[in-house]
Amino acid sequence: MYNITLVLGDGIGPEVSKAAARVVDATGVSVQWDVVEAGADVMDEYGTPLPEHVLDSIRKNKVALKGPITTPIGCGFRSVNVALRKELDLYTNLRPAHSYEGISSRYQDVDLVIVRENTEGLYSGIEHWVGNDAAETIKIITRKASERIVRFAFDYARENGRKKVTAVHKANIQKYTDGLFLECARKVAEEYNDIELEDVIIDAMCMNLVINPHQFGVMVMPNFYGDILSDLCAGMVGGLGVAPGANIGKEIAVFEPVHGSAPTIAGQNKANPVACMLSAVMMLHHIGEHEAAKRMHDAIAAVLADGKNVTADLGGNAGTSDITDAIIAKLQK
Repeated sequence: MYNITLVLGDGIGPEVSKAAARVVDATGVSVQWDVVEAGADVMDEYGTPLPEHVLDSIRKNKVALKGPITTPIGCGFRSVNVALRKELDLYTNLRPAHSYEGISSRYQDVDLVIVRENTEGLYSGIEHWVGNDAAETIKIITRKASERIVRFAFDYARENGRKKVTAVHKANIQKYTDGLFLECARKVAEEYNDIELEDVIIDAMCMNLVINPHQFGVMVMPNFYGDILSDLCAGMVGGLGVAPGANIGKEIAVFEPVHGSAPTIAGQNKANPVACMLSAVMMLHHIGEHEAAKRMHDAIAAVLADGKNVTADLGGNAGTSDITDAIIAKLQK
C-alpha cells in the first residue's frame, strides 16, 4: 500500500486529478490517497492558497499527484507551484515531450526530455523597484544547484538508455551566471564517460529544435530557459494537453500536468485529463511500479490513437469521464 497525497487544485484541477487517480487505481496498484485542497478555492477558508497541512501531507508521504492551480498574473498571491518547489526543495523539473499516434502535430516520433533547474536563476524572486520608472530582477546561479541538476540529467540519461545530454545556456553573453552553469556541466560530464555532453546557446537551441527536434534527447538548463523550452517542446507533440511534468527533490516528488486551471470550463466535464494521467505514469515509475506504469501508458496511447473517446481539444467530443472510462476499459482487457 502506497500513501500518496492527492492535491486537487482549482479550476479543472479536481476533475483531472480525480480522473488520473481513478486510472492509477485501475492498474491494481494499491494506493491510499490523502486528498487535500489548495489554490484559489481555499483562500477564504485558510487565508492562503497553500495551507500548511498540504505541505505536511506531502512531507509525510514523500509523493504527491497534483492538479493545476491558478497563478494570477501581475497581482495576487505568488505561484503555488513556485512555493511548493521552494518549500520542499524540488530542484528538478522534469518535462518529457513525446509524440502520440492520433494527436495532430507538426512532427512525428519526437521523444524529448527537458531537465530544468527549479530553484534559482531568474525565478529566485529577488525583485525591486529602481526609482519610479524601472524595476530590477536579480539572477542567481550557484555551483551547488548547477552541479546537482546536471548530475540528475546525466543519471536520467544513463537510466533511460540515452547517450547524449545537451546543456542549454547563454554563456556567450551572461558570462558569469551562465558561464558558471556551463563550467559545472563540463565538470559533472567528466564523471560519465558513457554519455556525450554538448552545449548549445539558447537562441540557437530554439532554432534547431524547430528545424529538427530528433537530433536532441535529454536537455538540461537553468530555470528560465527550461520554462520556455518545455512549452516549445510540448507544442511539437500536440500541446500542453499531452504534456506531463514532475518536480523532484532528494526525498520528495510532486507530479502534475503543466497546463493551466482553465476555470471557464471547470465542472462541465470538458477537461482533458491526459496530461495529469501521464504525470501519474511518471509517478508510478518513480515509486518502482514500472509494469503498472507501462500498462497505464499503453492504455492512454491506445485511446488517443483510436480517437473515438477524446476531448474537444484533442479533436473529439468526449467528456472527461468518457475518456477516463475508455482508458480504464483498455487497462482491464
